[in-house]
Order: sequence, then structure tokens, then C-alpha cells
Amino acid sequence: MPDRAAPGSKLTLVIGGARSGKSAHAESLVKACPAPWTYIATAQAYDDEMRERIALHRARRGGGWTTIDAPLDLVGAIGGLPDGRPVLIDCLTLWLSNHMLAERDIEAECRGLADVLSRPRGPWFVVSNEVGQGIVPDNALARRFRDAAGRLNQQVAAVAGTVLLMVAGLPLKVK
Repeated sequence: MPDRAAPGSKLTLVIGGARSGKSAHAESLVKACPAPWTYIATAQAYDDEMRERIALHRARRGGGWTTIDAPLDLVGAIGGLPDGRPVLIDCLTLWLSNHMLAERDIEAECRGLADVLSRPRGPWFVVSNEVGQGIVPDNALARRFRDAAGRLNQQVAAVAGTVLLMVAGLPLKVK
């Protein structure tokens, strides 16, 4: 995937495994920017465990954030943002899961998202999971998800000015 990042791109991709510290680090990066901050959430609370995770994320962020729920229409949510606003999108892999469950055209949705992210209108931070470093999943749906997530992460990394890999709570600059 060729690097299509615009010179001086204000897009940062924060990627890592489960519980690597991605979201907390991305939140700290956004908070280093002047408020107001926007948090675009892609999670859907289908069960108590996910409702608890969402509540913990909200509590950790504290005040000063405007939250937009965009489990499917992430492109529309981004398009409606004012110029210059620091934004955190958390996370791409949940957004991808939502699209797969809704049986959307994954390739078209990912291309559209990467296109919008290639033109950040402020400091934008995107969180995603690195899911390709584990074992090969044992079922077709999980393999399809892993492959689609890998392709999406590559597309976003190509347009990002900065890519940080989170390992055990530590950010490693990849790009």
C-alpha cells in the first residue's frame, strides 16, 4: 500500500493489541490539544459487558468531551465536524465489525473511510486493533474479519502522518 499521507498530515493512527493502552494513550494525545474535544464512538452496547466497557471509557475521559455515536456512519460523523477540532475515533475494528454484521460492502466502506481520513481538518486520532499477529482463526467469519481489519489498518496507516504501535502501554513510533 503506497503512502498517500499529505505532507504534514494531522492524522495519527494508534494501533495495538487488546489492552495495550491504545485508547488511554490516544485520549492523552487529544487532551494535549486545545479543547473542545470530540470523541466519535463506534461501539454498540449489545450486552452488559460492553455497556460496562463503554461506561469505563466515558469515566476515564472525564469532562470536556463531546461524544458522537457512529457505529455505522463514521464518514458522515467525520464530515459533520467543524474544522480545527481535535477528534478521537475509537475504534476502527468495532466499526468494521458493525459493517460486517450489517452485511455492508466492506471494501467500499473502508475505501470511503480512508478517503475521508486522508484529509483531516484538524488533529485527528484514530484507534484500531492489530489483530493479525495471533493465531489463524478457526472459522471463516473470523478469518474474513482479520483480513479486512488488516487491509483497513494498512489503508489508514498509508494516509496517516503518524502511526503509533502500542505495546504494554508504551507507544512505539512506526511512522
